[in-house]
Amino acid sequence: MFLVGLTGGIASGKSTVSSLLRELGCPIIDADVVARKVVEPHSPAYCRIVKHFGPEILLENGEIDRQKLGQLIFASEDKRRLLNSITHPEIHKAMLKQIFFFFLRGYRYVVLDVPLLFETRRLTRFLNHTVVVYCDPATQLSRLMNRDGLTQEQAEQRVAAQMPLNEKRGLASHVVENSGSREDTQRQVLRLHTKLEDSMEFLLARAIAIATAAGLGGLLLYAAKLLAS
Repeated sequence: MFLVGLTGGIASGKSTVSSLLRELGCPIIDADVVARKVVEPHSPAYCRIVKHFGPEILLENGEIDRQKLGQLIFASEDKRRLLNSITHPEIHKAMLKQIFFFFLRGYRYVVLDVPLLFETRRLTRFLNHTVVVYCDPATQLSRLMNRDGLTQEQAEQRVAAQMPLNEKRGLASHVVENSGSREDTQRQVLRLHTKLEDSMEFLLARAIAIATAAGLGGLLLYAAKLLAS
């Protein structure tokens, strides 16, 4: 099994591409879903966030008000870095557990859906491929304003808080152009999936992993898990 990183920008259509890959049977580990899980009330990350940002970011039920916290971090780079330093280690640990699960299930590749993939760079060294979902700036701004009910100024502020899509596109090994129709995006995703499925990289990765497991006395456990799948 090998790992594929999927990223994009706010309102670029990354979630659409992720959904299309899931429909094709690809295992997806969504960092946003994991991020919500690791900040549930009384978790270690939750306690640190409340300590640093104060109880005013909480909803009445004790959960973190993501919209209020988002407003704080988008307005301050220092606060954004602080939040990332709290949540990212916990997110990565949780994602590693899921990767191991899919490895035991025998998948050829797993997609890591990570919004800040290139910003943090903590995961890129583990990835065989990186995919950026791109759309032109005007389309991105329009989608964001319509989706979140933002003014143009608010939308521009949120876009400016992220690494530019053009820069991300230059760092990726694959680009899905999502400025057009859903059908066009779907065709691109199908071509990408076919290319990744036909790749033989998973054989080398699995051979190395099995050899390592055998060296640690874990080969029998690995085989048993596969047989049970």
